[in-house]
Amino acid sequence: MGADASHSNNTGKGLLADNNPSGSGWRGLLSSLGNSLPTGLCQFGPFRFTGRKIKDELEQSPELPPPPPGSPSPDKDALEWPRTGFISLFLPEFPHRSFPGKQRFQILDCIAKGSYGPVLKVEDRGTEKTYAVKVLLKSEILKQGVLEQSKEEVIIQRQVRHPFLHGLQDCWQTLRHLFIMCEYCSTGDLHTYWSTLGQFEEDAVQVFAAELGLAVGFLHGVGIIHRDIKMENVLLNDQGHLRLADFGLSRRLERGGKAYTICGTVQYMAPEVLSGGPYNHTADWWSLGILLFSLAAGKFPVAAEPDHSSMLRMVRRSKYDMPSTLSPQLSLLLSELLCKNPVQRLHHLDHFKKQPFFRGTTFDTHLLQKNPMGLILELKKQQGQGQGQGQGQDSFQNFDCDLTEALNLK
Repeated sequence: MGADASHSNNTGKGLLADNNPSGSGWRGLLSSLGNSLPTGLCQFGPFRFTGRKIKDELEQSPELPPPPPGSPSPDKDALEWPRTGFISLFLPEFPHRSFPGKQRFQILDCIAKGSYGPVLKVEDRGTEKTYAVKVLLKSEILKQGVLEQSKEEVIIQRQVRHPFLHGLQDCWQTLRHLFIMCEYCSTGDLHTYWSTLGQFEEDAVQVFAAELGLAVGFLHGVGIIHRDIKMENVLLNDQGHLRLADFGLSRRLERGGKAYTICGTVQYMAPEVLSGGPYNHTADWWSLGILLFSLAAGKFPVAAEPDHSSMLRMVRRSKYDMPSTLSPQLSLLLSELLCKNPVQRLHHLDHFKKQPFFRGTTFDTHLLQKNPMGLILELKKQQGQGQGQGQGQDSFQNFDCDLTEALNLK
């Protein structure tokens, strides 16, 4: 469902290859279940990892349910499975129904193409609202052994409803595909604009920090740890306000619980995650600190290493000195977030709100969104973003009738 910390051969910040937000802004959504973007759409940052997760024996995913008796193995064509068995495996999280088709949806574009299928931009004809629909091939999910992870992601997204979280709208299955419909964020992702701008002024960082802090605090309050907070997973709506996305590595973890999986994106991972745990929700606040440091300073506090072991050595050696260009208030906030001892680290929303950096800042979700983020919208306008290059009809040439018929692409 998400990324692991096992492989990376590149160095550097990893700028985007183009300025198409409808593609680059969905890297986080595509990262779930190991999807990847085509080369022509964008480049992954150099520290994006594969869909495989490093598992500790103390934290194992539930075993894949056995196929119905007499069924072919998952690597066989999906239609060789008994229809009822191939559907029941994905119940109840994915209700079985046909693709709504042209009577409800107008397919506007293919935002990006992943290894398990495309992400479609669709318009609901009744409400005239635009959504992103991720399409996943069921046989590949079973082949890769990520059935339980795909279900867990949907369970978590159904549980979390917040103005600064990327919302799940609907999900369902047909005979061969899973469909996950989410809010469509037209402005792209935060990494795109950081790569273009280099760094943000502190007034913008203040707004982003408040919105992300509220999102993280809400997740932890309902017993969810995100585990992959980074700029690429922060989508932006048409007013430039953020939506924390990609719950592919998230898990339910109650207060006092411990996790042991080494997972996430290596430059953002807390030292206790890099070392294999135990860790808890506090690790998300470290990742938030890395993100805010990078936004304000224009660079990561510690250069990335090719694997989690090397990164852990660098994190332990580094002092995480604050650049002199940062205000004392922001430096104090970052120092408390980037405390290597998770017990002493700032890890409660109430304490976060009381930081001097936020003096005069509202944490009311409605007031925060009242004014558009002018800088983001101006950058979008200057770069001619928002048009979406799309992938064309070739993206659907290998799909079966339950999807191609709905798209009228036989």
